[in-house]
Amino acid sequence: MEYTVLTLFPDMVEQGLMTSIIGRAIEEGILSLRTVNIRDYTKDKHGKTDDYPYGGGAGMVMQAQPVYDAYRAVAGELPYRPRVIYLTPQGRVFDQQAARELAIEDGLIFLCGHYEGIDERVIEDIVTDEFSIGDFVVTGGELPAMLMIDAISRMIPGVLHNESSADEDSFGDGLLEFPQYSRPEVWNGKRVPSILLSGDHAKVDAWRREQSLIRTAQRRPDLLKTAHISPKERAFIEKFLEGTE
Repeated sequence: MEYTVLTLFPDMVEQGLMTSIIGRAIEEGILSLRTVNIRDYTKDKHGKTDDYPYGGGAGMVMQAQPVYDAYRAVAGELPYRPRVIYLTPQGRVFDQQAARELAIEDGLIFLCGHYEGIDERVIEDIVTDEFSIGDFVVTGGELPAMLMIDAISRMIPGVLHNESSADEDSFGDGLLEFPQYSRPEVWNGKRVPSILLSGDHAKVDAWRREQSLIRTAQRRPDLLKTAHISPKERAFIEKFLEGTE
């Protein structure tokens, strides 16, 4: 997977991603990361990339020309037409299914806006997808881009040394993940559930599945509408909820 991030703050992106699991995958060549400073493509002698919005209003708008030229410099080197993702509160809400969809691409370009946004004309010309990370506003697209890159990368073979980890994550099958425990067996007077010490893998798997169902029903019942659960499991959830009323 080749990631390219068009940004005014390349250091922020590089420092955020060149650590931990994603940084290791980049060092191993499983992923590649390129940051492109949009400011390098402005024709303004002072390095300006924004101007006042037509029609008036607060704030500034990023100009089309530097964004377009930065994109052309990257896209012109690729043997394929990349998907260009613009991070915006107006986009599709990013979720685990979107991460799976994007993980099969050869490469992705992320466009990070600032101020009041980017001139609509260049968005119309180069952007293929608009994504949001939630119904709130942040100061720029860099943090959302990093979050998406992290989530997408976990779906790519070789990034996680334990390939089953991604499948067991929350939302892996539409449900929240089961609770996890580690040593010591007793901490602050609280014991690890005895089933996890039994050595019976079938019973452990059944307990974990049950806990995922319960947690999802308690914390994110909206997920149950599309989760991959059997009629027997749905009946179990209904009985559990009846008992908590």
